[in-house]
Amino acid sequence: MTLNPDSAILWSSLGAYLEELAESGVDGFPVGDEICLLSPLARPVIPESAKSATVPSKPAAEVGEGPESLEKIRKTLGDCQRCKLGKTRKNLVFGVGNPQARLVFVGEGPGADEDAKGEPFVGAAGKVLNRLITNMGLKREEVYICNIVKCRPPGNRDPEPDEVATCSPFLRRQLQSINPEVIVALGKPAAQTLLGTNDAISRLRGKFRDFNGIPLMPTYHPSFLLRKQGEGSTDAFWEVWDDMTQVLRLLKLQVPDKNRKS
Repeated sequence: MTLNPDSAILWSSLGAYLEELAESGVDGFPVGDEICLLSPLARPVIPESAKSATVPSKPAAEVGEGPESLEKIRKTLGDCQRCKLGKTRKNLVFGVGNPQARLVFVGEGPGADEDAKGEPFVGAAGKVLNRLITNMGLKREEVYICNIVKCRPPGNRDPEPDEVATCSPFLRRQLQSINPEVIVALGKPAAQTLLGTNDAISRLRGKFRDFNGIPLMPTYHPSFLLRKQGEGSTDAFWEVWDDMTQVLRLLKLQVPDKNRKS
């Protein structure tokens, strides 16, 4: 089939546009209230007759100048009722911190304190996380903190598969927007969701894994450290500290000297 000149220009323009989207990291498009996740954009076959066509460059405003902003993602979520958690929550808990953070912490879901305030990790487990961040020589506002699901599961239970499937695409968009140098997955649900595995957190922690080209360190959730502290054990804390030491070294940041008592 022979393309007329107008068709040739259209094919060439479409090919260039799709390539620009792929290079900018776009991997999905919203459809109505649902999120349609697409496989990586394939390069279309452009007829030889179209390759020589002169196509004006698209204005930057049309093709986008980078990944979507966290503000835009939050606006897309709106008063989210996409899963059953929307019916029982008080506040949607999106995320907090530096939108250009080098380091992102990802937990499983909001608890009662987070649900009441609309901010992640502000309860007892949040205090443990804050101490950990401070011990790393960092400030809470320097990193970014979010969860797999944005609404509190009743009774602080683990998020259920359908809830994770509905909400995790928004997390992935957050991570794509921030594009951190390192991600820390706090606890089993976060690690298993991001890595697509059923392995126990005790097997996953202590070694960097790959998340779409970003190093990801799985480690224990702060609530687990609280339980172990209540049992009089500090072993879990030192395991987490070993994990964070690796994170600091990868970020080329100074590792504070901690006195480890036997």
